[in-house]
Amino acid sequence: MKVAVLFGGTSEERDVSIASAAQIIPVLRHLGHEVSAVDTATGRLAPAEEQKLLRSGVARSPPSQSEIAHVRGRAISLSPSAFDIRGVDVVFLALHGGAGEDGRIQAMLDLAGLAYTGSNHIASAAAMDKDLSKRLFRSVDVLTPDWLMVPAAGDAVEAVLGWPVVVKPNKQGSTVGLSVVREAERLPAAIERARAYDAEVMLEKFIPGREFTVGILDRVALPVGEIIVPGEVFDYQSKYQAGGAREVFPADISKVESVHLQEQALRAHSVLKLGIYSRIDFRRDDQGVFWCLEANSLPGMTATSLLPQAAKAAGIDFPELLDRICRGALMPR
Repeated sequence: MKVAVLFGGTSEERDVSIASAAQIIPVLRHLGHEVSAVDTATGRLAPAEEQKLLRSGVARSPPSQSEIAHVRGRAISLSPSAFDIRGVDVVFLALHGGAGEDGRIQAMLDLAGLAYTGSNHIASAAAMDKDLSKRLFRSVDVLTPDWLMVPAAGDAVEAVLGWPVVVKPNKQGSTVGLSVVREAERLPAAIERARAYDAEVMLEKFIPGREFTVGILDRVALPVGEIIVPGEVFDYQSKYQAGGAREVFPADISKVESVHLQEQALRAHSVLKLGIYSRIDFRRDDQGVFWCLEANSLPGMTATSLLPQAAKAAGIDFPELLDRICRGALMPR
């Protein structure tokens, strides 16, 4: 097949997207596909440009606001002709955050009549909007932590959520702009930090405990994984730096708990109307109750990312996973 891998872009998760593409592109070529590398900020890359960009790793923190502003300042227009991807069989979306994951690029590709991996524009937008997705989770009896949307005063937060709370942008990924706040005095600063990445800010009840994830492939739940983090949350550094977190697949939990999590993940995936793959994240509190945190419509796709690790635990190696995702894009949505 002719495959265009779209990556990079102008979101705060640009580095993460590049890391995904750096592993996706050579594997797809090894499988015999004709692959074009396309940075959605700058267009189709020549071989030398591709090699240089894909060698870069993920820094300890997201790109700064000035770095992102620089990329956005020289970004090309958002269109298939600007990307030079007309005539391809499949567009592989190795994008994370921003326009790559919130439905805008998906809508553009739909209008252009191009097949692409992941979920359609409506499902992508719903999954990216944490407030909306949590409302949908509750509609199908998937437990999710209580939350408020800013504006919310400290006394209201204490009465409804209690301390500590998680403060985060409503439409952002990779825990960019996220803080755990333990007292009202620190709430305004945390809100302003989150607001730098999104006008809408969510305040969510903090759930202490173990962190789990469930990958979905071809609408089947993969083995449950546990994420063992050094701190309170699975933050940007823990996710993308060597030794930042330890992932265990399959998770060391009972069969009953595993089946329950898989069922909850499938409900979350289904109510958001996500495509053939996704990843759903959970926490288990001290009473053994599982809480759904969020859904990822375009989860990380390096060979050691969570979804590929879950697939490997199910006997699906990385090349087969990528091939199945590509072929799934050609099926009716």
